[in-house]
Amino acid sequence: MKALLFIETDGEKAIGGSLELISAVKALEAEGTALIVGNRSLADTVADFGIPVVCTDTATDCDTLTEVLSETIKEQNPDIVLLANTELTKDVAPRVAGRMSLGCVSDVIGISKTDGKVVYTRPAYGGTVLEHIEVEGTAVVTVRSGSFSKPETTSNVGVTEKKIEIPASAVKAKIVDKVKEISEAVNLEEAQVIVSGGRGMGSAENFKLVEELANVLGGVVGATRPPIEDGWISRAHQVGQSGKIVAPKLYIACGISGATQHTSGMLGSNYIVAINKDEEAPIFEIADVGIVGNVTEILPVMIEEMKKAKEKAK
Repeated sequence: MKALLFIETDGEKAIGGSLELISAVKALEAEGTALIVGNRSLADTVADFGIPVVCTDTATDCDTLTEVLSETIKEQNPDIVLLANTELTKDVAPRVAGRMSLGCVSDVIGISKTDGKVVYTRPAYGGTVLEHIEVEGTAVVTVRSGSFSKPETTSNVGVTEKKIEIPASAVKAKIVDKVKEISEAVNLEEAQVIVSGGRGMGSAENFKLVEELANVLGGVVGATRPPIEDGWISRAHQVGQSGKIVAPKLYIACGISGATQHTSGMLGSNYIVAINKDEEAPIFEIADVGIVGNVTEILPVMIEEMKKAKEKAK
């Protein structure tokens, strides 16, 4: 079985769950090749994970990437094409699949092999059910960040530089100007600890308790839609269907009822702690630890206890 992995970068590092794709390929015992576009400096770093790398020096816009991936698939004829589930690949993956008449599965959280066939597992209906999908022929698959572990370095198996000519007719859109939006940088997708607040926090002042606990734990602040719409925190912190899909080691849900629009974005968390005064709140159905009580009374106690634990650990 052959697999082609697209390693997406931001100029300095691999982003999203790109490196986790290497672990997915190794779990399948497949023969993998990583593709890096427009960032030769990171090729050797990726090759250190024991996977051969093909590097091409082209632009990284959606049209060009579609062309590069299509040409690479024609040449290598892989059984699986894996991409991290990011804003860019959500555009590129279906375009490549449509152009080459391949199967396409998005937002996959699990890949397994049964009777020689690869089965892709993904959440459906807002995360309320899981569906298992088989694809005839080559499949183009986007994988949710956090679904697989980060790979361990082994030995550098080499980098091949390749030139792919992109015909002018392939580029349909041209960027004529860029306007950088001034907003805070929030890396929810790669955070190991996330403390999220919901409507149950009651006010912007109370929501600061969420921020304080996240700071004490060295984590990142998340939020549901209501606190964002009320202006308690910026939209960059939103977790859920219309926000970020996250998979931290620890997720603390504060004053969050557990609507599927939110929980579908954090079901991949390794350990979930929920605090809510309503003991019937749906969030408790998925929590590993549930605390029933007033969140504005519980959080100050948690913050103080965490501070004491950090002092003892010094």
